[in-house]
Amino acid sequence: MATDHPRARKLGERIKVIVAEALERGVVKDARLGFVTITDVRCTGDLQHATIFYTVYGSDEERTETEAALKANTGRIRGEVGRNLTTRLTPSIEFVLDALPDTAKSLEALLAEAAARDAEVEKLAAGAHYAGDADPYVKPREIDDIEPVAAPDSDEGVHVAPPRDESDSLA
Repeated sequence: MATDHPRARKLGERIKVIVAEALERGVVKDARLGFVTITDVRCTGDLQHATIFYTVYGSDEERTETEAALKANTGRIRGEVGRNLTTRLTPSIEFVLDALPDTAKSLEALLAEAAARDAEVEKLAAGAHYAGDADPYVKPREIDDIEPVAAPDSDEGVHVAPPRDESDSLA
């Protein structure tokens, strides 16, 4: 069971800023490094390991080259993190390509497909008619619609209660 540690979350946010600023300042001087965006940093509860999620703007080839450049310069980036943190130990870092943009693209494609299917169903429903009655629910009858019921011909089976005597009351 994973718990949310506030200190780990704060340390992750701080590492995210440090790594982004280090990449922006050019601490990593590698020609393979592309346009990198640090999206998230997750730290373990004991603050010993940080996973840095990133995205790369560009083609698949640029992504693989950037991944290789980040893996080759992990020590240099970790050193920069260690210099800028006030913790006793510097966490080990690992770079992971963030799948969020790809997931977002697939979700957008699914939503577009659902919208197209909804439009198709709406077109089919526009010219449709009911198979049975337009309103299949039984409605209560109005009082004007009720016919009076004739009284029975004989008094058999009809019991009339005797009139109540005021002396019978318990008051």
